[in-house]
Amino acid sequence: MKIHGDLRSGNCLKVKYAADRLELPYTWFDVDIKRGESRTVEFLTLNPQGQVPVVDFGGGKVLAQSNAILRYLARGSELLPNDPWLQAKIDEWLFWEQYSHEPYIAVCRFQMMYQGKPKEAREAARVERGETALDFMESQLRECPFLVGDHLTIADIALLAYTRLAHEGGFELSGRPNLRAWIARCEQTLKLDHGPI
Repeated sequence: MKIHGDLRSGNCLKVKYAADRLELPYTWFDVDIKRGESRTVEFLTLNPQGQVPVVDFGGGKVLAQSNAILRYLARGSELLPNDPWLQAKIDEWLFWEQYSHEPYIAVCRFQMMYQGKPKEAREAARVERGETALDFMESQLRECPFLVGDHLTIADIALLAYTRLAHEGGFELSGRPNLRAWIARCEQTLKLDHGPI
């Protein structure tokens, strides 16, 4: 398995977190998106969308889109339980992440980290939606240790990648104790270095 990605990207980190947790053998190919390496002819042959991550499983099997990759890697594991209802609840979080979280938290981070914009120059609408997303997670994590039940799943991995880096997009987590405790649980379970929460 060959994973092509940029370790500064939360979407790429999701795939790395899952592969490492599941102890799947892989080779990592670094793609520097800031230097346009996802727009080369060679890369576009692999993924015509010019996006990372993308995983080459060999034999012509190539898969893009981080959450699709998560689902494929996690099949038959504790990260994606066989119970159809639990899978649907996990999917609910995966779809929410791509529609109501990533476009706001990740884009604000991109504006600050990649484009060098000050916190005050972030788009107000994205900031508002990002704060709403973090508040929603804070309230949902009041009742359970992980997003879907008592154990880490790919729902947690999908949301962890950008949430633990939210401060890099100008979002404050100090007033969200449930969210901070969840980040710490996920980091401990995945054996990650603790971020500044």
